[in-house]
Amino acid sequence: MPLRPPARAPHWLTDRRAFLRDAGTGLGGIALAALLAEHGLLAGDAASPLRPDIKPNAPLGAREPHFAPKAKRVLVVFCSGAVSHVDTFDYKPELVKRDGQPLPGGDKLVTFQGAQGNLVKPIWAFRPRGQSGKMVSDLLPNLAGLADEMCFVHSMTAKSNTHGPAENQMSTGFTLDGFPSTGAWVSYALGSENKDLPAFVAIPDPRGVPQVGPNNWGSAFLPGVFQGTPFSADKPIPHLARPAGVTAKADADTRDFLKLLNAEHAQARGGDSQLSARIASYEMAARMQLRAAEVADLSKEPARVHTEYGTDDKDRWKAGFARNCLLARRLLERDVRFVQLFNGAYAMGEGVGNWDGHKTIKPQYETHAAVLDRPLAALLTDLKRTGLLKDTLVVWVTEFGRMPTFQKGASGRDHNPKGFTVWLAGAGVKRAFSHGATDDFGYEAADKRATIYDLHATVLHLLGLNHERLSFYHNGIERRLTDVHGEVLREVLA
Repeated sequence: MPLRPPARAPHWLTDRRAFLRDAGTGLGGIALAALLAEHGLLAGDAASPLRPDIKPNAPLGAREPHFAPKAKRVLVVFCSGAVSHVDTFDYKPELVKRDGQPLPGGDKLVTFQGAQGNLVKPIWAFRPRGQSGKMVSDLLPNLAGLADEMCFVHSMTAKSNTHGPAENQMSTGFTLDGFPSTGAWVSYALGSENKDLPAFVAIPDPRGVPQVGPNNWGSAFLPGVFQGTPFSADKPIPHLARPAGVTAKADADTRDFLKLLNAEHAQARGGDSQLSARIASYEMAARMQLRAAEVADLSKEPARVHTEYGTDDKDRWKAGFARNCLLARRLLERDVRFVQLFNGAYAMGEGVGNWDGHKTIKPQYETHAAVLDRPLAALLTDLKRTGLLKDTLVVWVTEFGRMPTFQKGASGRDHNPKGFTVWLAGAGVKRAFSHGATDDFGYEAADKRATIYDLHATVLHLLGLNHERLSFYHNGIERRLTDVHGEVLREVLA
């Protein structure tokens, strides 16, 4: 009698029908998981999906902050190369008194580029400014005249004494590559009030880009739609110009016809959100053809404004930066959420194009100050005159400070991340106010030490965002602009 198979296979085996059944349902599960992943709906992503108020077909639509903001928009002015605080905004009478003497306790001090010499007093004289009497040096006379508008943080510190990592930290919160910039985080959180322009614009110096370049305005692991769009007054967004021989009417008629075809195509496919998002991005690009050209057309500004900014200066770097400052104002008044304006550049091919004053700080700084001072002062004055400063936060930063000593064998100051100055102005911050202090020589933060994490937390707070709640799930970690650090600098808040 032949052996009969068991009524039921052992639990560790399977038969042909079970295999085909499981394979079929498994493939269906894989397909479902892929679809859910496209829309950010996987259960594993629930800790931090794309914010539920981000519409796939309008990712840059305006969104509500966590609480009522003081600022609607932000202008970050980044002076790359590390501006010397002891020669600009951080007055130290003891440094003047002990000029030429060794730094107490630092006679064998070795910093980034080697051994240090003696203390050197500020190269430019400091004078009391405005009604507050704030001491600011003669290096930046026009900005010094606006000291009453500024809120200084004199106890800032950085984690690196190398330009690249320090630039990364100032712009992204991390010294390593691969993290979203502050502007990308803000765009992700709040979207844009302007449907026809980018939410985040980076304006490189006319002499070139900062050392880590696009890291300063990249989106890293955030969706690419939130990265900054780099362009300047003299280098507009490429490939937006209308083709030669195509009239404005023909261009507009073509866009209207394409919009009709896109709408029919989307309707026939049941409202596919990915398709809608792509159509929306193309339509925004079409709108930018008109608005980006208009916002960069400085010829419509009155002659008085051009004179104030210095756009007609015979020096091309001064005139170029002046035009960039005017462009920044035009972007802000059109409700671009985050504008990043750079002063100073690397690899320009015509000498040192940034504030890295190691060997001959005096002639170098006099060159850069002449580029920065007049246009930026005009921009601040313009923002105040037009009322934009009431709801615009201006943040002036540099990646670290400089030593109160000169390097041995040189006439310049070495890198110093232990204490330096940044300042804020406008929406939500105190006027004519100083927070924290470095020691008597400007060497290191001695009172109310602040970190870049604290600065970022404060900027987000003024935009109505809790920095601890603004996160994005990436590679198994809830990432934040402030990492696991950061305290709002509440003393600077108005």
